[in-house]
Amino acid sequence: MRPASCTIVAGALDPVNQFSSTALALTLLTAYALPAQTQGDGGVPAGTAFGDRPLRNVQTLGVPPISDDIKARILSYQQSRFASAAGWIGGNMLLRTRFGNTTQLHLVASPMGMRSQVTFGNEPVGAVRVPPVLRPKGFVFSQDVGGTEAYQLFWHDLKTHANRLLTDGKSRYTGVIWNHDGTEFAYTTNARDGQSWDIHAQNLEGDSRVLWEINEVGWSARDWAPTGNRILIEKYVSRVNSTLHELDLDTGKSRLLAPRDGVASIGTARYSADGTEVYFTSDLGSEWVSVHRLDRASGEISPVIPPRNWNVDWFSLSPNRDLMAIVFNEDGYGVLRLLELETGQLLDLPTLPQGLLGGIHFAYHGQSFAITLQTPESPSDVYVVEIGSKTLTRWTRSELGPLDPARLRSPELIRYPSFDDREIPAFVFWPDGPGPHPVFITIHGGPESQFRPRFNTDAQFLAAELGLAVIAPNVRGSSGYGKTWLQLDDRELREDSVRDIGSLLDWIEAAPNLDASRVVVYGGSYGGYMVLASLVHFSERLAAGIEIVGISDFVTFLENTKGYRRDLRRAEYGDERDPAMREFLTSIAPVHHVDRITRPMLIGQGLNDPRVPASESQQIVDALTAKRLPVWYVLAEDEGHGFAKKPNRDYWDQVVAMFLTEQLGLNRSEVGP
Repeated sequence: MRPASCTIVAGALDPVNQFSSTALALTLLTAYALPAQTQGDGGVPAGTAFGDRPLRNVQTLGVPPISDDIKARILSYQQSRFASAAGWIGGNMLLRTRFGNTTQLHLVASPMGMRSQVTFGNEPVGAVRVPPVLRPKGFVFSQDVGGTEAYQLFWHDLKTHANRLLTDGKSRYTGVIWNHDGTEFAYTTNARDGQSWDIHAQNLEGDSRVLWEINEVGWSARDWAPTGNRILIEKYVSRVNSTLHELDLDTGKSRLLAPRDGVASIGTARYSADGTEVYFTSDLGSEWVSVHRLDRASGEISPVIPPRNWNVDWFSLSPNRDLMAIVFNEDGYGVLRLLELETGQLLDLPTLPQGLLGGIHFAYHGQSFAITLQTPESPSDVYVVEIGSKTLTRWTRSELGPLDPARLRSPELIRYPSFDDREIPAFVFWPDGPGPHPVFITIHGGPESQFRPRFNTDAQFLAAELGLAVIAPNVRGSSGYGKTWLQLDDRELREDSVRDIGSLLDWIEAAPNLDASRVVVYGGSYGGYMVLASLVHFSERLAAGIEIVGISDFVTFLENTKGYRRDLRRAEYGDERDPAMREFLTSIAPVHHVDRITRPMLIGQGLNDPRVPASESQQIVDALTAKRLPVWYVLAEDEGHGFAKKPNRDYWDQVVAMFLTEQLGLNRSEVGP
C-alpha cells in the first residue's frame, strides 16, 4: 500500500514539486536506461527468479495469489477520486482528475458542473501552466513515459484539442513560468549535456532562446518581471541552502539578491506589480520560513507580515499583484491568510475545512480564487473563494465510491519522547475497539518531507478493515518544524532518525491498547531506507517490514541516481567520493547488515526509477534471498519512483494487505465486520 504520508506518484516522495525551483522530479518522454548492472533480458534486473506476472507489466517473486477475500475487502477503498485546480480558462476551471487509469485534465464550466475531459493518454499528466491572459488559446503541460521522470512539454490547443510536442523528446524539461502577456515562457532543461540545468525560453511560434547556461545543477526560473527584460532565478543546493538571483535578459548578466551573507532557504519568489520589489519566502535569519520583501534598488529586506512559529508553505499573488494569499503549515494542517499588500491588512475569509490546501489560482479579474481542499475524511476538491462577499463555493464533489463516510476517521496528533528527550510528532489513525491493536508504522520519504493529515484511503483501510493502529511519525529531519529540526539527521547524524523509531517502539510497548508483538514498519524512498535500517536495529521488536523504492546502500544509490540530481542528494546524505564519508555511509548501509535482519520483507520497485534505481531493491532482495529469509518482491516494468498507474497501484495495495494478514496472523473476527 502507498505510504500513508502520500500517494506515490512521480514527485511525491521528494520534498519538491516538479515545477518548483527545487525540481528533482523532472521526467522525459524517452526513458533513460538503468545502469547496465541492473538489467537482465528485456530490461528486468538480472539474477531474479521471478514467479507470477499478475499484470502484463508486473513481475513478482515469492508473492502468493491474492485471496478473493482481500480483493473484495480492499475494492471499496480503491474507487475514490479527487479533483485539484490547475488554472482558469476564461470563466471555466481547468482541473486534474482521474476517470480511467491515469490522472488527466478536465474543464468545468460552473460550480458542480460536468467534467469535460481535454487530455487523454496512458501516462498521467504532470504539471500545468496556463498563460496569464483572459482568453488563453491553450496551455502548457508536462508528461513522461513509464515513470522515468523525463518530462516533455506539450502545448494543448483549446480550439482543436490537439497536443503539440514543444521539446526534443529525450531531454529533461521543467519549471515553466510565463511572461506577463502570455507570449513567452521560460523553463529549465538539461538538453545541452544531459546534466546541467540551463534556462531557456520559447514563444508560441516555437522559437526558443537560451537565457542562462552554466555547468551546474539546481537552477530554475522563478518569475518574469513586468517589464519583460528581467527574470528571477534560483540556485538550489539543499532544503536549507538556496540563493535568489536576478538575470538581466538584455546583458545576460546576473546579480545576487538574497541571501547576501550566510545560508538560507528560498521558496516562492515573485516581483511586485511595478517590478521594484521582490517578495520571497525564506528562513533568512530565523528558524521559520516567512515572507520577505526585498527592495531592488537598496537591497533592503523587510518582513511582509510578522513572523510566526510556523512555516509558510507558499504564497500566490493576484493578477495585478495587490493581494497575496499565504498558506501556513501549522502542525501539518494548512492555514490560509489573505493580505492586502498596499495596507498590510489581513482580509477576512470564509471558514475553510481543517485539512490541507492545494494550489491557489486567482481568476483573471482578481476578485476570486480557486483553491484545492482535502481533509482526512474527504478527498481533494476545488472550491472558489469570492473575496468581496467572503463566500466559499464548492466547484467539484469527488466520489468516495462505495465507502461509507461514517467509517472514515481523522488522525490524532500525538507527541512521544525520543532518546534525547525531544518530542516527536506523530499522527495516529485508531481502529475501533479497545485493542490491543496490531501496529502499522508508516515512515515518510524525502527525507525532508512531512506526514500531513490528507485524505488517505490506505490508512483508512488498514484501520477500519484490518484493525491496525496506523502511526505516522515525523522523525527528526522532517520539514515543518523549523530549520534546526530539519538538519538533525544530516550526514553523520543519519541514524538518529532511526533511533526515533526505536523510541516509538518504546511508546508502543507502554500503550495498553497496542500490541507491541505485532508491529510492521512501512516506508518509501528514503522511508524505505528507514524501514531497512529499523529491521537492522530492531528486528526482534518487529513482525515484518515493507518498503517501496527504498535505498539499501547510500554509496551505490549516489553512484547510480541520475546525474542531474546527484549533487543535490550529496548535500543531504554526504559526498560518497570523500573517503571518510564513504566509509560512514557504507557502515550504515542496510545491505551490509542483512545478518541482523530476521523478519520477513515485502519490497516494491519501479523498473524505470531515476531517483532510487532498481539496483537498490535488487541488491537487498538478493542479499535477503541468499539468507533464505522470506521475501516478497513486486517489480513494475512501466513505473518509476513508485506506482502511479491505477492497475499497478491497486495490485500493490492487495499484496500489502495479503502480506499484513499473513505476517500479523490477522483473522476475520479481528479485522472488522
